[in-house]
Amino acid sequence: MRAAQISSLDGPAAVTVTDVAAPEPADGQVLIDVHAAGVSFPEVLQTRGRYQIKPDLPFVPGSEVAGVVVSAPDGSGLSVGDRVAAMSMLGGFGEQVLAQPDLVLPVPDAVSFAQAAALPLNYLTAHFALVARGDIAPGETVLVHGAAGGVGTASIQVAKAFGAGDVIAVASTDAKGEYAVAAGADSYVLAEGFKDAVKERTGGRGVDLVVDPVGGDRFTDSLRSLAEDGRLLVVGFTAGSIPEVKVNRLLLNNVSVVGVGWGAYVLKRPGYVRDQWDALLPHVASGVVDPPIGATFALDDAVAALTEIDERRATGKVVLTVR
Repeated sequence: MRAAQISSLDGPAAVTVTDVAAPEPADGQVLIDVHAAGVSFPEVLQTRGRYQIKPDLPFVPGSEVAGVVVSAPDGSGLSVGDRVAAMSMLGGFGEQVLAQPDLVLPVPDAVSFAQAAALPLNYLTAHFALVARGDIAPGETVLVHGAAGGVGTASIQVAKAFGAGDVIAVASTDAKGEYAVAAGADSYVLAEGFKDAVKERTGGRGVDLVVDPVGGDRFTDSLRSLAEDGRLLVVGFTAGSIPEVKVNRLLLNNVSVVGVGWGAYVLKRPGYVRDQWDALLPHVASGVVDPPIGATFALDDAVAALTEIDERRATGKVVLTVR
């Protein structure tokens, strides 16, 4: 089968699309014909060996897919021909992939394969961040960094779906801010000087929740943007640098810095991903959750897809179309 493969740790440009052996399901595994695969920042990190999951070379990356079940174990609740999304962990950038049954999720007929491939990693992370870790309450104000990206747009929509009263996007340019508003944010502020803009927007009160997949030098101003009892959700570090917190800042307004480690959490809890998915599907049906696809690339153009993210040009979700 055709697949995009990482055979050296020299960055996205070194990824090659080649013929590899098709996966053979072991007992208890689901085999899926991949129609679309989501492309995310972790795959960019993997091309340089900088992600926590470091398979032996060569390997096929790709942690989230959508497609059709080819075979499934008895008792899994899955049947040949089912339309599904799946967390494959690896192997998604190929024509077929294997997944564990509890990480294979039903896709409604009204949802395209591209949309389905855009949902698992970003939207389940956003749901875990805001609902499980952030304990979002109806009417709360949410500030979202990196708001035009995949995690950002997902966080905007999940915040709205689960009761946020006001969602403020933080973006590096006006064009990205407008993109975030089109995805569902109520307004946007520019990253440069966002703290003062947020204070003005909230009448000096600040925000209840900050979703931060960016990290870097805006972290301290995110803390300063929190209202009393506010929570800063640490999702990732796409800016590259990992910030440090002076814990005395947490005392000023009784604010919290909350780690969001979705992947490690769900792998220890079979069935949790399906519970999240079932919680999201009504909002997919209503249209509140509607993943914006920023760019689609053919499998042969996997290098271009990864480079789009690596060079920070991506808005919304980047997707590979495999079939």
